[in-house]
Amino acid sequence: MAMSSLPCIQPVRVSFKASSFFPAGVCGGFNKNKKNAIFLASLRKFEKDINFQSKVDTLLDSIKWDDKGLAVAIAQNVDTGAILMQGFVNRDALATTISSRKATFFSRSRATLWTKGETSNNFINIHDVFVDCDRDSIIYLGKPDGPTCHTGSETCYFTSISDLLKEQEVEEINLALTTLYSLESTISKREIELAGQHGKPSWTKRLLSDENLLCSKIREEADELCRTLEENEDSSRTASEMADVLYHAMVLLRRKDVKIENVLEVLRRRFSQSGIEEKQSRVSTEN
Repeated sequence: MAMSSLPCIQPVRVSFKASSFFPAGVCGGFNKNKKNAIFLASLRKFEKDINFQSKVDTLLDSIKWDDKGLAVAIAQNVDTGAILMQGFVNRDALATTISSRKATFFSRSRATLWTKGETSNNFINIHDVFVDCDRDSIIYLGKPDGPTCHTGSETCYFTSISDLLKEQEVEEINLALTTLYSLESTISKREIELAGQHGKPSWTKRLLSDENLLCSKIREEADELCRTLEENEDSSRTASEMADVLYHAMVLLRRKDVKIENVLEVLRRRFSQSGIEEKQSRVSTEN
């Protein structure tokens, strides 16, 4: 886990001398043979592990646990930004999450640790952990293996207060979606509506049913986006043209049954790669 997101944690250097652990004569001439080289590598790994554990302990000491030794932890999808679930953690739960990279919580009713997915196999694989400015709230940023909610929903947050205030029965799951995912959801609904379409179709439905029209519009909008740079147009014009590109591209994704989440996951995986490495990995995959 990347500890760089926890800037207040200061590294604690713990040094060990080989002679403190092994009899005289064992630690001489490490580079003379393979056995001694392996021994030295193991010693360095041991020192590194101790140093890392020391930093984890410092982190755990900095959390403002409540009077029951707990803090709130929120699990968030690293690609979509969706809030998956909320639970409580204690010192051991957070330490376990850091070491196992699986979202782990503390059950107040059972007074024990539990890892999300231990019975369903729908684990939340942790990419990073964030703490808030007061150090009393935690975010588990990760990628879920499947539905997070026990109901089978993608997240535990699918009930809109607006729907509840209408005093009518909520007939469908209404996920708390950000703008990009709300657009994706709307495009999907338009595709479903195509089957029973009567009368003049909407623009989205026309694009969904005519791939030549769709591709020509994507090329047109991409060209107009480039012109905002080439012709030094106002930044608001660039934002508008980029919105057009995104919208039409997402209609194409729907036609290809590709989710925007899949696209963002590809981008995330490229973050740690150089352009050359990324291109080589793509070529090897295609071949």
